[in-house]
Amino acid sequence: MRKAKETRAGYKRATNLSIDAQLLQSAKDAGINLSAALEERLREILRERERQAWREENRAAIEAYNERIERDGVFSIGRRRF
Repeated sequence: MRKAKETRAGYKRATNLSIDAQLLQSAKDAGINLSAALEERLREILRERERQAWREENRAAIEAYNERIERDGVFSIGRRRF
C-alpha cells in the first residue's frame, strides 16, 4: 500500500488517470501542474453540483417567495426615498 502524502489541505494519494495524449503534451508544454489543475477543477465541479443541489432543494421556496414579491411587492416599497 502506498503512503498518502500529507499537505496543509489534507492527505494526497497517488492515482492513475487516462488522459488524451495530445492534451497531456500540451499541458506539459504549457507548464501546467496537472495535479493542481485537476484538484482545482474538481473543486469547481463539486461546488457547482452543491449549488445545483441547493437550488433544486429550495426551488419551491424560491418560487413561492418570487410569486409573493411579484403579487405583493416588497414591504418597503412605499418608504423608499430613492
